[in-house]
Amino acid sequence: MAISGRFVLLIAAGIVPVVVFADPSALYLWLAFCVLLAGFDLVLAASPRRIRLDRALPGPVRLGERVEATLFLTNQSGRRMRAVVRDGWPPSAAASPTRQRVSVPDAERRSIVTALTPFRRGERRAAHVTLRSFGPLGLLARQASIVVPGAITVLPPFNSRKHLPSRLARLRELDGATSVMVRGQGTEFDSLRDYVRGDDVRSIDWRATARHGDLSAGTGRGLVVRTWRPERDRRVVIVVDSGRTSAARIDNEPRIDTAFESALLLAALASRAGDRVDLVVFDRRVRGRVQGASGADLLNRMVTTMAPVEPELIEMDWSAVPALVRSVTSQRALVVLATSIDAPGASRGLLTVLPQLTRRHTVLVSSVVDPTVIEATRQRADRAEVYRAAAGERALLDMARVSAAIRQLGAEVVTGAPADLPPALADRYIALKAAGRL
Repeated sequence: MAISGRFVLLIAAGIVPVVVFADPSALYLWLAFCVLLAGFDLVLAASPRRIRLDRALPGPVRLGERVEATLFLTNQSGRRMRAVVRDGWPPSAAASPTRQRVSVPDAERRSIVTALTPFRRGERRAAHVTLRSFGPLGLLARQASIVVPGAITVLPPFNSRKHLPSRLARLRELDGATSVMVRGQGTEFDSLRDYVRGDDVRSIDWRATARHGDLSAGTGRGLVVRTWRPERDRRVVIVVDSGRTSAARIDNEPRIDTAFESALLLAALASRAGDRVDLVVFDRRVRGRVQGASGADLLNRMVTTMAPVEPELIEMDWSAVPALVRSVTSQRALVVLATSIDAPGASRGLLTVLPQLTRRHTVLVSSVVDPTVIEATRQRADRAEVYRAAAGERALLDMARVSAAIRQLGAEVVTGAPADLPPALADRYIALKAAGRL
């Protein structure tokens, strides 16, 4: 049972007969009248447990997008229901409005629509619906919480896809599909063509020139050059650390979400470049795996796999990573490790296994940098800011030490703020592609 504001005002109105009749017994009579009236109103209220509830939920939604969830109420109580309905979505679903009034005649159905704008990735669940059914006078209400399970899947937003067109244009230049003065170099022969000003003279094919060229004019016309294209059908293995360090929030975003954004952009780019991409999310067990997919199916499977993954508050088992990579591919591959390298102690396991990986693969370590730490090192106006700047400098120094150790072991490092890390990782992939290191 619930009491409404009308009932409180009705009780407060009892001061009038007390003042008019100057008799304390008038107050008791007024209270008895209010109780009887409220009891009569409660008896006439529809039972909330005689209401059938059904949900119509949207499909998977990207983080930050707005969708609508519909709740249907069918009145089977035999009376008109006047109710306030609260759908029990969690705060991270950002439901609006949280409470709605509805009037449902007997044997009829009504629907209420709740707008959802989730701001956390994963599965957002609504466990129950609370109904507060009032009588005709609106004094008292019957209340019940009815279990009506429902859930929506919130996918990673893939905001970094805005960087994809510019990186694809660079790949096309590298691949020779775009007319540029200097063509990108690869290690796979593509075709022969006429020499144009700006071509590398080392690309001239003298045998083809002797067969087909005409050097009589002495202007360079008739020279034939080889063109190359970057290697295709190479393997890219992305290992995302889902251990405790990935739970830290940087720039209002968990580290693991930044790793997912980087992995999605790299996968989209590598797939367009003709390479095969595999994803493994791992801490002490495999939390998600995507293998054997390509094209649009690759990104769909990746976002579906990433959506329910939340960081585990355990240490990453780096000793199992070499065997994990071998289970994915036996060929030479680009292995991208998305983790954190801001603490030398926490990076000891990573440094231990890097020689096993760099012996067979090209290894790239990706780590997010907290922009507030960099900003703290620039502010030294008072004593508190000086101490904060010293702590920031120490954190950056630790990261630099770990990065240097990684490079000494034969791997490469890419760091950046949450918004900068995905395009930086894509640029490094293109640079490795151009250098023929994949």
